[in-house]
Amino acid sequence: MSDRQLTVNAWESLFRAQVSVMRALTAEFPSEIISLNEYDVMFILSRQEDRSLRLRDINRMTLITQPSVSRLVDRLVARGLLAKRDDPSDGRGTIVSLTDAGFDLFRRVAVSHMQSITTHMQALDDDELRELTALSDKIRTGVHDSAAPGTPLPE
Repeated sequence: MSDRQLTVNAWESLFRAQVSVMRALTAEFPSEIISLNEYDVMFILSRQEDRSLRLRDINRMTLITQPSVSRLVDRLVARGLLAKRDDPSDGRGTIVSLTDAGFDLFRRVAVSHMQSITTHMQALDDDELRELTALSDKIRTGVHDSAAPGTPLPE
């Protein structure tokens, strides 16, 4: 078991680094086009083979609350960026899909967003970025494994 002070110092450093990067990314994000939360939902859908996912799975993978995700999805549906349909395997479920227009918009925003990410992460070289990814995944997996049953966590 790690020394408590070392653990707290590491957490504080990780947390402050994340907040610093997120503040910079938020300031540079083209929020006049879509919000960061909208981008997050579109990003999740863009990574699916058919650009579709059950609404409950989107809820589980985002960092915002279920009612907020539902309202956000409805706004994007109204703009023609997402589509919703009943889940044929579960009458209570809803499938959300990224439309072609939504995917085109997502890609346009993603290019500038990825450039901002690259700029703010340039303090690390390729080996350090791989190590950061591995360590972050290890932390996330450890938290997920120790979470109380039924606790939704982003993936």
